[in-house]
Amino acid sequence: MTPMAPRGTHDHAALARLWADRPGVGRLSSVNHTTLGLRFVSTGLIFFLIGGVLAMLLRTQLAVPDHDLLDAGTYAQLFTMHGTVMMFLFAIPVLEGLAIYLVPKMIGARDLLYPRLTALGYYCYLFGGLILMASLALNMAPDSGWFMYTPLSSDFAAGPGSDFWLLGVTFVEISAVAAGVELTVSILRGRAPGMRLMTMPIFCWYILGMAVMIVFGFPPLILASILLELERAAGLPFFNVAAGGDPLLWQHLFWLFGHPEVYIIFLPAAGIVSTLIPVFARRPLVGYGWLVVAIGITVFLSFALWVHHMFTVGIPHVAQAFFSMASMLIAIPTGVQIFAWLATLWQGERSSGSVPMLWIFGFLIIFVLGGLTGVMLALVPFNWQVHDTHFVVAHLHYVLVGGMLFPLMAGLYYWLPHRSGRLGPQHLGRWGFWLTFWGFNGTFFLMHLTGLLGMPRRIVTYGADAGWSALNLLSSVSGFVMAAGVALVLLDLLLHARFGQRAPYNPWQADTLEWATGTPPTAYNFASLPRAVPANPLWQEPTLPQTLEAGEGWLGHAEPTRRETLATSTFDARAQAVVALPGNTWLPLGLAAVLAVLCISLLVRAYPLAAAAALVAGALAFWWSWCNGPRGGSSGPTLELPVHWNTLDGPGLWGMQAALLANGSLFACWLFSWGYLWMLAPQWSLPASPSLSVASIGLVVLSAVLAWLAWERITREAQRAWHRYGATPGSESPDAMASAHPIPTAARKTAFGKASPGLSAALAALHALALVAMLAGANLAPRSTTHDAMLLVLLLYLLLHAGLVSVASALQWLRWRRGWVGLHRPYELAVVRSLNRYYLATLVLGIVAVLPGVMR
Repeated sequence: MTPMAPRGTHDHAALARLWADRPGVGRLSSVNHTTLGLRFVSTGLIFFLIGGVLAMLLRTQLAVPDHDLLDAGTYAQLFTMHGTVMMFLFAIPVLEGLAIYLVPKMIGARDLLYPRLTALGYYCYLFGGLILMASLALNMAPDSGWFMYTPLSSDFAAGPGSDFWLLGVTFVEISAVAAGVELTVSILRGRAPGMRLMTMPIFCWYILGMAVMIVFGFPPLILASILLELERAAGLPFFNVAAGGDPLLWQHLFWLFGHPEVYIIFLPAAGIVSTLIPVFARRPLVGYGWLVVAIGITVFLSFALWVHHMFTVGIPHVAQAFFSMASMLIAIPTGVQIFAWLATLWQGERSSGSVPMLWIFGFLIIFVLGGLTGVMLALVPFNWQVHDTHFVVAHLHYVLVGGMLFPLMAGLYYWLPHRSGRLGPQHLGRWGFWLTFWGFNGTFFLMHLTGLLGMPRRIVTYGADAGWSALNLLSSVSGFVMAAGVALVLLDLLLHARFGQRAPYNPWQADTLEWATGTPPTAYNFASLPRAVPANPLWQEPTLPQTLEAGEGWLGHAEPTRRETLATSTFDARAQAVVALPGNTWLPLGLAAVLAVLCISLLVRAYPLAAAAALVAGALAFWWSWCNGPRGGSSGPTLELPVHWNTLDGPGLWGMQAALLANGSLFACWLFSWGYLWMLAPQWSLPASPSLSVASIGLVVLSAVLAWLAWERITREAQRAWHRYGATPGSESPDAMASAHPIPTAARKTAFGKASPGLSAALAALHALALVAMLAGANLAPRSTTHDAMLLVLLLYLLLHAGLVSVASALQWLRWRRGWVGLHRPYELAVVRSLNRYYLATLVLGIVAVLPGVMR
C-alpha cells in the first residue's frame, strides 16, 4: 500500500491539542506513554532514596561491634523493607518506566497499544508502594525478610506486618504484569511498517524478553501471596505441616518468581548497554543475531534455576546436580553478550570518556565479578559453606547493583537530553561516578571476606572477638562514600535538566528512532509514521526526521480527530490496521483507588467494606470494557487500512491472549502446588469421604461445554458472514467493503445469522449457577486440611472466571443489540472467545487434576 496523503503544516497544532495532557489536576487522567514512563522513573527514584537511607541505617548498626543504635525488631523491619523497596518498588518499576517511555519512540509508534492499562499499572504501583511505606511509618513493617519465608512470616508473625507485605506487593505486581502485557504486545504488533523483528532496535529485544518473563514469572509470587494471606486471615492451612501443608512450598513458589526476577532486572539494563556501546563506538553492534539468541536462552534458562536458592533445604542430590548445571549454563548466554560488547568497542572508534561510558565500563567490571561469584555459588558444596552469609549478600549486590544500577545511570545520562533538551558539564557527573564506583566496591567486596569468615546475613550485631570489626567498619564507611556519589549523580541530573545548556539535535549522533522525535519530543512522537525502517535508521537515512515531520509517512492525513497509531504483522511488520487509541480518562485512577480501598479493607479486616470495594472495582472494570470502540455507526474517515475494531485480529485480541498467558501461569502454579503437596508434603491426607459428587462435576462440565459451543457458533457465523459478502477480515476498510460488496442492513446489524450472543450469555450464567451449587454442596473442611483448602481455592478460581465469561457474554449481547458489534465490527467477538476457551481449558484441567482425590 502507498502511504496516506502528506499533512499540511497546520495539522501539527491539531495533533498537539489532540495528544496533550489536561492542565492542572487533569494531568492525573493522562494516558500518554511519555508522561507515564517519566512518572514510573521519578517515583522509582524516590523509592530508591528511601531504600538507600534504610541501607545506611543498617550499615551504621554493623559498623562497630556490640552497637545498639537499632534493636533487633527494628533492624529486622528495616532489613525487610530495604530489600522489598529495592526489589519491588525501585528496580523493576524504574526499568519498566524507561521501557514505557522509550519503546514506542524506538519502534516508530505514537504510543503503546493499551494506554489506559499503562496508567492503571502506574497507579497500582504508586498505591501499593504507599501501603508498604505506611507500614514503616506506623511501625508495623514486616520483619520476616524480603523473601517472607514461612513459618516465620505466618506462625511467628502475629502483627499486621506480613499482611502489609502480602497485599502491598501483590498490588504492585498487578502493575508489573500490566506492563508485561503492554510491552509484549506493543513490540510484537505495534512496530512501524518495515521494521522486521530482526532489524528492530536491540533494546526492544531485551524489553521483549523482560516482558515475557514478567508475564510468566510474576504469577507464582502472586499465588503464593494469596495462599499465605488466606492462611493468615482465614485460617486455611497451606503451609502448615500438621494439616497437610509444607512451608517449603512457599520457597518453591517464591523462587519460581525470584530467580527469573534477577534476569527481569538484568535484561533491560543489558539492553541499555547494547544500545549505548554502538553509539559511542560509532559502529553497528557486533553479533546482533547472536545477542537475540542469547536473550532467548536467558529467558528460557532463568525459569530452570529456582532451586539454586534452595540447595540447603534437603532436596535430592539428583535435583541439586540438575539445578547446579543449569546455574552454570546460564553463564554462556551472558558471556556471549559480554564478548559482543567488547568486540563492538574493539572494532569501533576510540570511545570518549563521556559520563555514560564511565558507567558502562563500571558495569562491565562489577558485573563480571558478580558473575564469577555466581558460578561459585552454583557449586553445591561451596554453596553449603556460604549459604546465608554475607558472601551471598555481596554476590547479590554485585549482580543487581552492578548489573542494573550502573547501566541505569548510563541510560539516564544518555537519554536525559532527549527529554529535557539540555546538556550539562561533565565534571560533577564524573565525581559522582568515581565516588559511587569505589564506594560500592569498598562496601560489598569486603562482604565477600566477612562472609567467608562466617558472618551470617541478617545479623543485628556481633562481638568484638568475632574478627569482623575492621572489615565491617571499612564496609560501612565505603557505604557512605557510595551514598555521597549517588547523591552527586542525582543532583547532577537535576541540574542538567533544569539549567543545562541547550542540546543540539541528536547530540550523541545516535542511530535509533527515538532521536527522530525531537528534543524534547512532542506528545504524539511522530507527525507521520515511517514507511520502511532500516536496521540503523538515523545512520542510513539522516533525513528521515524531516520526512516524517513533513507528513510523508503513514497517518499523515489531514484533520486528525482521534489518537491513532498502526498495528502491523508480527514478523515482517506489514501495515494491517489503524489502532484508534483512547484519550485522557479518569478510569485508571478511579479503578486503582478502589483497589487500594480493597487492600486497606483487607488489612484492617473490614470485610463488608472489602466486598463492596470488590463490587465497585468489578463494575468499573466492565465499564472500562463497555467504553471500548465506537458507540455509533461511523468508523471515522475513509482510510486505506481498516480501524482495528473492524478486524478479527486486532491488538486487543493479542492483549487478551497475553493476559491469559499470565493467568495460565498462575493456574499452572496451582497445579504445581497441588502436585507438590500430594507427593511430598509429610502429612498430606485425603478426606474420608468424597468432597465432590460425580453428578455435580458432570453438570458443571456439561453446562460449560454447551456455553462454549454456543460462543464458537457465534464466531464461526461472523467469519462466514465476512466471506459471504466477499471480504477477508482485516483486508479492507468497512467503508470500502460496503461500497464494493453491499451488505444488507439486517445482516450488518445481526451478523450472526441464527446465532446470538444472548444464547451464550444465558448458558454462561446457568453454568456459573451450576458451579455455585457444586461449591455449596461440596463436603469441604478447608480450615482442617490442606487438601480441602487447595480444592476451595480451585473452585473459587473457576467460579470467578465463570462469572467473567457470563458477564462478558452479556455485555456483548447488549452491544450487539445496539449495533456496536456485528459484521462490520467483529473484533470483540474474538476477544471474548479467547476468554471462553481459556476458562473451559482450566475447568477441564482442574477437574482432571483433582478427580483422583475427590472421588473413590
